[in-house]
Amino acid sequence: MSSQEKLEALRHSLAHLLASAVLKKYPQTLLTLGPAIDNGFYYDMDFGGGEKPKTEEDLQVLANDMREMIKDGASFSHRTVSKEEALEYFKGNKYKIELINEIAERGETITLYTVGDFTDLCRGGHVESVSEIDPHSFKLDKIAGAYWRGDEKREQLTRVYGLAFTSGEELKNYETQLEEAKKRDHRLLGKELGLFIFSDLVGPGLPLWTPKGTILRNEIDNFVQSLRKRYDYQRVTIPHLTKKDLYVRSQHYEKYGDDLFKIHTRDGHELCMKPMNCPHHAQIYASELRSYRELPVRYSETTMVYRDEQSGELSGLSRVLSITQDDAHVFCRENQLENEIDSIWNLIEEFYGTFGFTQLTPRFSRRDDDPKFKGSDETWHKAESAIKKLIDKRSPDNWIDGPGEAAFYGPKVDFMAKDSIGRVWQVGTIQVDFVQPANFGLECVNEEGQREGIVMIHCAIAGSLERFLSVYIEHSAGNFPLWLAPVGVKIIPIKNDLHLEYAQKIYASLEENGIRVELDDDKNGLGKKVRHAKDMRYPYWIVIGDAEVAAGTVTLESRSDEKVSLTGHELVEKLTQEIKNKQ
Repeated sequence: MSSQEKLEALRHSLAHLLASAVLKKYPQTLLTLGPAIDNGFYYDMDFGGGEKPKTEEDLQVLANDMREMIKDGASFSHRTVSKEEALEYFKGNKYKIELINEIAERGETITLYTVGDFTDLCRGGHVESVSEIDPHSFKLDKIAGAYWRGDEKREQLTRVYGLAFTSGEELKNYETQLEEAKKRDHRLLGKELGLFIFSDLVGPGLPLWTPKGTILRNEIDNFVQSLRKRYDYQRVTIPHLTKKDLYVRSQHYEKYGDDLFKIHTRDGHELCMKPMNCPHHAQIYASELRSYRELPVRYSETTMVYRDEQSGELSGLSRVLSITQDDAHVFCRENQLENEIDSIWNLIEEFYGTFGFTQLTPRFSRRDDDPKFKGSDETWHKAESAIKKLIDKRSPDNWIDGPGEAAFYGPKVDFMAKDSIGRVWQVGTIQVDFVQPANFGLECVNEEGQREGIVMIHCAIAGSLERFLSVYIEHSAGNFPLWLAPVGVKIIPIKNDLHLEYAQKIYASLEENGIRVELDDDKNGLGKKVRHAKDMRYPYWIVIGDAEVAAGTVTLESRSDEKVSLTGHELVEKLTQEIKNKQ
């Protein structure tokens, strides 16, 4: 058993102990499901309108009961039962009965797991004895609402969350990370730095970008496009609406039909707001028959797509309804596949390295036996082999296997990045697709003058600009580098009547050289002006007084407490080089 599997077993075991503690204190409770999750576990429960935990003190009482069970050192045991036995055991619990009937219908074995005097319906995955659990390694964290099976039309339940790690020290480190994450919350920083807003009149999940936030978006997009230009990507533009037939043909409608915004026209047609761009780009490719000499054909576009997420799943910029994708698709022959993936990998590494994500871990998301995956075994083998060959070449000792995580049309390599406070995020992605080219009849004419099918590569660098910025704002704590910052330099004359004219000359010189600069000529005191520059996390500020005017110089100060005296020419040279090199 791997260390990760052991941790999941520990977390799942704690979910059982939580359920046992709840039943002892709130015996009217109907239990539902209690899985392990990334940072711990939870259990969803129906308290039936009776007493239930509401406060931190209530959670602490339950946690202490769990620790007493750990102290007793009970072991897990299990037994296989018939459907009838299981239904009898959980008589009166409609949630467990629903699960039992589903398990039986699938023809799967029904097992009951017991620890101490508590028994639950479960498929397994526990520690052998609860004495293996460090009593200081977990904490009941919070209480939230949830719907049965995640369906807002079903019963509303109470979810109790727990944090759990292998040791008390790991739990403490994680809680420290959480505290730091709160300070860096992109929703708070976005408002504080004036980057984006949400409006009740516009609706949740639909961010509105201010001039400063739009500078961030544009600079990131410009950087992506400059990287792609090196590899001969061509810009294309597609509409935001389409007939649903396009997604029926691509097979997206079958899988994502419920996630689409649909529009019924006055002529009786049904249109969709586009949730992805690949079928549109495929139509541009299909508009003419191509020679093999033209391939690869590379299309690039930064455009919004729209997905009908449930309102409870929306979160700041991390999960929105309007998603700006820096999307690209490569149409190539099979023998060009590895080289094209390799080139995209280079782009992704350079892009994220520039933002301080220097150690990317590839996650090989491949197919399993689920029937949702389309296409033949042969084409899946080709696609997976091409990706795995590059992983073995570029990152043989540092990659994650993700069986069952592929897109329905093909395998992919997702890149995992660790931010400055240790959290791991999925960032760029490369996906290999034989299915859509077959669905749309995408071909080229080969050396023998015959038509042959091609392969399509989906590649997102930043991916969603919204989600990327949610990660990067927190990674950088809003301290953007000069090339990216909406305001790079703030000029502060001490006294307008004595120093403003010189300050205006410095301002004009920086602005003429493409440096985003702000002149603070209001009547606030010097201390307040400098404090504002620091609060807004400007990379640099310049205070101009008698000495600077007399010497014809400036004193450049920075967030890193750097302080240097420069001539006007030296100032422009330093800052333009810093921007050019994306320091």
